[in-house]
Amino acid sequence: MTGTAETEAGEFWDIYKLDGVAIPTNVPAIRIDDQDLVFKTKREKFGAVIDEIVKLTQAGRPVLVGTTSVEGGELLSRMIRQKQIPANVLNAKQHAREAQIGAEAGLSAAVTIATNMAGRGTDIKLGPGVKDAGGLAILGTERHESRRVDRQLRGRAGRQGDPGSSLFFVSLEDDLMRMFGSERIAKVMDFAGYKEGEVIQHSKITKSIERAQKKVEENKFGIRKRLLEYNDVMKKQRTVTSSKRNQAL
Repeated sequence: MTGTAETEAGEFWDIYKLDGVAIPTNVPAIRIDDQDLVFKTKREKFGAVIDEIVKLTQAGRPVLVGTTSVEGGELLSRMIRQKQIPANVLNAKQHAREAQIGAEAGLSAAVTIATNMAGRGTDIKLGPGVKDAGGLAILGTERHESRRVDRQLRGRAGRQGDPGSSLFFVSLEDDLMRMFGSERIAKVMDFAGYKEGEVIQHSKITKSIERAQKKVEENKFGIRKRLLEYNDVMKKQRTVTSSKRNQAL
């Protein structure tokens, strides 16, 4: 019963012989999912994230910023405070305040920074006037290795037919990009004469990022499958040994 396990459906069938079925939303989703913004460096990327937060809060929209690590979230929090914008940080260190931070996250111009795994059990209720302003804005500061986690972040906005939007910021220095494809994109940017601070936004690049995520997912699935095969050998040995022991007893 999940909207994001569609990307893992092959693994569920291979390992458990269970089908994965996507359940349609209760109310049609009207959230706008924009193409990724790709920058050359992390510095340019974080600068653009801050500018976007300023723009969205001035429009009266609440912003949920997703980071792939606790350190990344705390760094971004310090950068935002330099702009005199108050921000709540939601990570493993703030588990006691999680419900309160979640309750405040939908208020007009509220900024919440969360590691991608934090606070997913709570719906973010939109405050007065937020629907008219465009709803909750999701900003991802990096693509996660798993498409499923990115989908979980996107899915925090636009619940039950609410308006909302999501946008991911990517740099060629990010771990995922360094592993797959950043050199090719860097050559394209150089060839096109991109200057510092300029950004690429194109469906082909978004698709190449998703292909990189698929490769990581396939690698990790291979590791889990091989581990299970080793476990099956030990399981057979345990079964034989236990039956012999039981006969002796």
